[in-house]
Amino acid sequence: MRRRHSLLISAFLSCIAAPALADVIDIQLNQPSLDRWMYPFNSTPGTRSVLTTFGSDRDNQTQFDSRDGQILLAFDTGAIAPIESGPYEIVEAEVSISFANDLVVAYDPTSDPWQMFLPAGDARRVNDPDAGQPIELAGVGFRGGFTAATFKENSPYAASGLSYLSPGVRNAFAACFDEANNFVDISNHPRAGFQPNVFAVGKVVGLAAGQLIPLDSVMTFQVNVADANIQNYLQQGVNAGRTFFSVSSLTFVAQQSGNYPAFYAKENAYVQFGLAEAAHLRMKVRPLLTCVSEDLDCSGLVDSGDVSLVLLDIGPCAGCVTDLDHNDVVDSADVSLVLLSYSS
Repeated sequence: MRRRHSLLISAFLSCIAAPALADVIDIQLNQPSLDRWMYPFNSTPGTRSVLTTFGSDRDNQTQFDSRDGQILLAFDTGAIAPIESGPYEIVEAEVSISFANDLVVAYDPTSDPWQMFLPAGDARRVNDPDAGQPIELAGVGFRGGFTAATFKENSPYAASGLSYLSPGVRNAFAACFDEANNFVDISNHPRAGFQPNVFAVGKVVGLAAGQLIPLDSVMTFQVNVADANIQNYLQQGVNAGRTFFSVSSLTFVAQQSGNYPAFYAKENAYVQFGLAEAAHLRMKVRPLLTCVSEDLDCSGLVDSGDVSLVLLDIGPCAGCVTDLDHNDVVDSADVSLVLLSYSS
């Protein structure tokens, strides 16, 4: 008898239209709200016209972070994806940035092993397997009392009393998730001995690996939104209205010398006059459906569909969402809870 009852209800449910997915919101921002060269010798934070990335001298690692020259980017999304309409799911995300130097850097579209940045004499050191070093996108972590909401373009590089030259002191730093799902500083990952799970490696369309990158080339970072940790990081940013990214590399340099990538900042005169482009964000997000517990099909209404879902589970049902009073049985009390919230 119960089987017949279940079949009748299943047939009824098949006639009920499933709730439509929320509309996707297309975020397109052609300029960051913040672009900051995060480097200990940056005397003009937030106002530099060109931003660079590079590693420290890998054969002289007594000071400085391994990822020495970092770029911070922040995009304010609240005007397009209002905070009050969230929370959001990230469908797609792409960051792009344009080169401000010409034929200086060899294009490397793949991650390199961390061992290639170890100092001479370290038995674990390996040769760089290809020309150039990749430019990588990650998230941003904070210390020194700062958060994503409080860090500004001109915030101090490090806490008062700390040497700006020391590794691991910058208040905002490139960060991503390790194998244990911890959000960690990757400024010194070669010293720590791990391979960072970066958000994306920069790609330049139409350029072959090893070629020198021309002026005004656009490097894009297709963010891996399928990664649960990265998805969660991006959701937190969009739900708060501001998302931070870092751009960094282990580009080989020596003291006061080296060929390293340079990018246009939003303060650059060429950007101001429309002759070059600052960093861009392209992101598609979808509001996540949220519903009261009695709205079992999350249609936005408590109606006959929800009553039917309860009836379908009548009987012992530990852990069922239809067990609204959590007594491990779906019964008349659960039906009553749905009926009490029935939409008029």
